[in-house]
Amino acid sequence: MPESRHVFFISDRTGITAEMLGNSLLTQFEGIGFIRETLPFVDTPEKLAEAIERVNLSSAKDGKRPIIVSSLVDEALSDQVRRANALVLDFFHMFIAPLETELSIESNHAAGRSHGIANSHEYFARMEAVNFTLAHDDGASTKELERAQVILVGVSRCGKTPTSLYLALQFGIRAANFPLTPDDFERGRLPESLMHVRNKLYGLTIAPDRLQQIRQERRPDSKYCSAENCNWETAAAEKMMQRYGIMQFDTTVKSIEEIATTILMKANLQRHVF
Repeated sequence: MPESRHVFFISDRTGITAEMLGNSLLTQFEGIGFIRETLPFVDTPEKLAEAIERVNLSSAKDGKRPIIVSSLVDEALSDQVRRANALVLDFFHMFIAPLETELSIESNHAAGRSHGIANSHEYFARMEAVNFTLAHDDGASTKELERAQVILVGVSRCGKTPTSLYLALQFGIRAANFPLTPDDFERGRLPESLMHVRNKLYGLTIAPDRLQQIRQERRPDSKYCSAENCNWETAAAEKMMQRYGIMQFDTTVKSIEEIATTILMKANLQRHVF
């Protein structure tokens, strides 16, 4: 049975920064089952005392020190969290002090800068991108497609929707997606509504056996998920993309993050970090 360790992500805001940085480190340690718990909005001594109590109870119960990944900005709270019976990884303490020395200026120690609304223009631009992407998911609307920065095409269940939403939410990219269907393959042409935006099309492909597994979970034992149909659709989609010179990205074993980042690079789009 693999060893398990409890990990607490403690933050004075959403906890996203602590989770992202902490999980990046934890992935380097195989063979350990990490039990993750996020404690967001810990922004007062009272809330932190409650959090530390949970950490200490976990330590007593497991007989092992938990790991705390902290993104607390307030120095007093940071000092207090280090009193917990745990290994404390304090990211701001690790990085802010050296930066202050290098830049010869003190940081403002303001909480919420990384995932707040410090820049309202950028924030609302991201929300607009998310709304655009939702409105243009799975070919739901063909209006204003020319405003899309990226349009993903591919067969049903190849990863178009999650990749589009990730591009919108993470990077503020207006990403539409459009399904390629058996009707399109029988006609041998792209949908007419996409012809005027062909320069924005990026194709997602997937191995037929993986597509069959995904579709089987959605519509068990149907023609939609049959091996014969999955083989035909994926081959027809790839052939159509080649005919129109659409750049293709294989989603079979790649994560959404990898796919989205690769598309951003190929499309030469600026990454907006929020």
